[in-house]
Amino acid sequence: MNTRLPFIFLFIASIILHAQSNVVYVGDITGEIDLGMAPYVKRVVDEAEKNNAEAVVFRINTFGGRVDAATQIKDAILNCRLRTIAFVDKRAISAGSLIALSCQKIVMVPGSSIGATTVVDQTGQKQSEKYQSYMRSEMRATAEKNGKRADVAEAMVDERIVIPGLVDSTKLVTLTYDEAVKWGIADTVLPSMNAALDAFGYKNAKVVEISSNWAEDFVRFLNNPIVSSLLIMIGLLGLFTEIKTPGWGLPGTAGLIALALFFGSSYILQIASIFEILLFAVGVVLLLLEIFVIPGFGITGILGIIFMITGLFLGLIPDFDLTDFNFVSAALIQLAVTFIATGIVIYILSKFLPKSGIWNNLILQTNISLKSGYTSKPTFENLLNAEGIAITDLRPSGTALINGKRIDVVTEGDYLVHGTPIVVTQVEGSKIVVDKKSN
Repeated sequence: MNTRLPFIFLFIASIILHAQSNVVYVGDITGEIDLGMAPYVKRVVDEAEKNNAEAVVFRINTFGGRVDAATQIKDAILNCRLRTIAFVDKRAISAGSLIALSCQKIVMVPGSSIGATTVVDQTGQKQSEKYQSYMRSEMRATAEKNGKRADVAEAMVDERIVIPGLVDSTKLVTLTYDEAVKWGIADTVLPSMNAALDAFGYKNAKVVEISSNWAEDFVRFLNNPIVSSLLIMIGLLGLFTEIKTPGWGLPGTAGLIALALFFGSSYILQIASIFEILLFAVGVVLLLLEIFVIPGFGITGILGIIFMITGLFLGLIPDFDLTDFNFVSAALIQLAVTFIATGIVIYILSKFLPKSGIWNNLILQTNISLKSGYTSKPTFENLLNAEGIAITDLRPSGTALINGKRIDVVTEGDYLVHGTPIVVTQVEGSKIVVDKKSN
């Protein structure tokens, strides 16, 4: 028996397995860094790990974006079990530099730059020390994890950090491609992706380019502040229309779909949780109960409105971060503008729709007199001057027994305890005003 056969089979098997694993995945981190990019990066990492790739390369070209999105992306890359390489094509500015540092290796192309990671708001104004401290620690910890110079990484955030020979205490650090290598941030300067693959030993590797899919692009589209505001507006208009009209129709269905898209996209992007969705739903239920079941308007309706507004507000703030004034103020402004715009649209619809032909086709224009025997609601004119007894406390509204029937009544502001004899002093439609019966 040939004792060398098992070794030959093992050798052939190892070659086959090596050929199968000689794969490099490439993902793109370009444009604005937003929360919609995080699921895409996680999918790139998951697919690369699932298919036993040798490395994951991220092609980076960005001026930055949201810090919370960059942090999610950084965590996904740091948790990757494979070798990770950042290929900085043109620039990795602000949040982009944090993402680049999360990769084990950084390649700069000639003419590229990296740095300027100070946290700013939507107007470009520098944020408070709280945010700068957080970003400094993120940059320092990420740089240390991958063997980069932590002090240089911190100096990209804080201009007060002095790097002798590089920058004084008045300038923020942004490095050119050569400076990035010289000061221990980047590993090498190479002109192309193929050159980078060759340099790290993947010359003959199969390159798998992963692009964002339609679902990820759609979620990013829905998360745009303008689009999310429109979804909230459509949802509120739909609910308002259904409350004001009998039955259930297209407006209500469109409103529910719009709200489902708003909360669904926020849930996928980890902005909203089940708590915010349930809070809004409970608010809607309470409001409907107040309108259709409970007479008058009281605590149930007020709580419903508060729950709905709170659910929408929290659905605009990532990770329930009520301490982040930047996110809170942006959410408040977006919600306020949305409510104002919704109010304007409701006013316009109520003002002009009744005059339109379409509206006239939806409602009954012919008056039906009482003499015909048909009425839209019961009439109580016959109760004027009738006497009865309060069977609940009238504060000022409550229930009285008049002519043997339980009837909802209201006083003119007086408080009457149950059992008090009363008399009907005024009838206005379905509103029955009573007063204490005089002896």
